Amino acid sequence: MPAGSILVADDDAAIRTVLNQALSRAGYEVRSTGNAATLWRWVSQGDGDLVITDVVMPDENAFDLLPRIRKLRPELPVLIMSAQNTFMTAIRASERGAYEYLPKPFDLKELIAIVGRALAEPKERPRENGKTDDLDSIPLVGRSPAMQEIYRLVARLMQTDLTVMISGESGTGKELVARALHDYGKRRSGPFVAINMAAIPRDLIESELFGHEKGAFTGANTRSSGRFEQAEGGTLFLDEIGDMPMEAQTRLLRVLQQGEYTTVGGRTPIKSDVRIIAATNKDLRVLIQQGLFREDLFFRLNVVPLRLPPLRERVEDIPDLIRHFFALAEREGLPQKQIDPAALDHLKRYRWPGNVRELENLARRLAALYPQETITAAVIDAELAQPVAVSPERAAAEDTISTAVERNLSRYFADFDHGLPPPGLYHRILREVEYPLLSVALAATHGNQIRAAELLGLNRNTLRKKIRDLDIPVIRTSS
Repeated sequence: MPAGSILVADDDAAIRTVLNQALSRAGYEVRSTGNAATLWRWVSQGDGDLVITDVVMPDENAFDLLPRIRKLRPELPVLIMSAQNTFMTAIRASERGAYEYLPKPFDLKELIAIVGRALAEPKERPRENGKTDDLDSIPLVGRSPAMQEIYRLVARLMQTDLTVMISGESGTGKELVARALHDYGKRRSGPFVAINMAAIPRDLIESELFGHEKGAFTGANTRSSGRFEQAEGGTLFLDEIGDMPMEAQTRLLRVLQQGEYTTVGGRTPIKSDVRIIAATNKDLRVLIQQGLFREDLFFRLNVVPLRLPPLRERVEDIPDLIRHFFALAEREGLPQKQIDPAALDHLKRYRWPGNVRELENLARRLAALYPQETITAAVIDAELAQPVAVSPERAAAEDTISTAVERNLSRYFADFDHGLPPPGLYHRILREVEYPLLSVALAATHGNQIRAAELLGLNRNTLRKKIRDLDIPVIRTSS
């Protein structure tokens, strides 16, 4: 007896044949068609236990058909396939109530597993909410397998309040993903509030997060609301969570455990209705081992881990990204640009320490400074200002050096953060060790803070804070 009846709709005969054979071998009864009209007739007759359909068909788009299927048979799982592997496709599939989105080419074993899961646990999917008018503005771009996984995960998480931990190097787009989770989720009508832990003095973080009462500390002349209060009913994005001091971590843990907090200087608990999305470019497990991050807080935040790959791991997305950034620059009034294949090849061979943010800045610079419409490889080489070809051996060596420097610096200064030396010695070490170290790095990179941070193995925001705190002159050169 068949395990279930599957309806397949795709205008590509080869795809229909492959699916028919694979699903039949898995024990399912399969009926296939090349148009939406036949699929709708079968669904209307009550046929099929599950639908697998391509988005684009000759007579109707599946996104237009899905709402009718949902209305007529809300219990029927629908799997959407598409060769238009963009973030918009994944979001539209989720918004229309699809059970799952599968980018083409897909893995047959994965498809069979999804079909089995959908049939074993049938349930009504969330109804469409209709927010698809502005999907073209979503700044998540890429068709690589790594990005497809991100799109699918974001689509699944939008209608939940689950806490998400986004990890990834600086410049990979962590805040963009957080905003997408908010803007297309059920809290979209509420505020989206972001706070960067690395950019706020440590002694002010608790006040920034939870607010303070009048007279709570010197200079607190009035009551001030915190980010939790400002984000009520919406989403609070805690960027660079690894830089949060231990005292603030304890307060945050209470919010996650009990759903309430108190202001600095306050006594009355305040209920909190906020979704938390955290992000880090550090390995929090290493910080836990060093005693710098609470393990119980990590497990509360890491409900759904989401890792954003660095650009060097998805270089196949660079053509789409550079065209996207050129289009954005053109909308802002900059001249239209295109890029030749040789230049694209050089971009793919570059290591991109600043990730997507570095590529975006490059695109804007190219659009603003170069008169020619087509950007050549010679222009790219001149702009990147270092060899674009990086051997695997050199890349591995740079990773090792960068990681070692970052860990050694973190461990060195973490000891002082725990109050081991007297205050006077701490400030003397800052001046005598950090000041010349940062000054040399800035001089070596001609004042380029992104490259200086990479050289030191530090986060760019941390470097900026140290420059400000130590009053290091900003280097400006004509080169």
